Amino acid sequence: MDYVAALTPPLVMAVAFTALIVTIVKSQGGANKAKEDGIVDAALAKAEGTSQKRRS
Repeated sequence: MDYVAALTPPLVMAVAFTALIVTIVKSQGGANKAKEDGIVDAALAKAEGTSQKRRS
């Protein structure tokens, strides 16, 4: 039974890590990609506009 107790935490962590990676991969692209890209583009445009105003 010591073997089971010793192997349980690494197995649980391996399963959790695999689930995390699968979730990250599935969330890339798809319907949300355009929305996320738009948010990033707007933030970059705002940051560039702010930095250009400071330089002028």
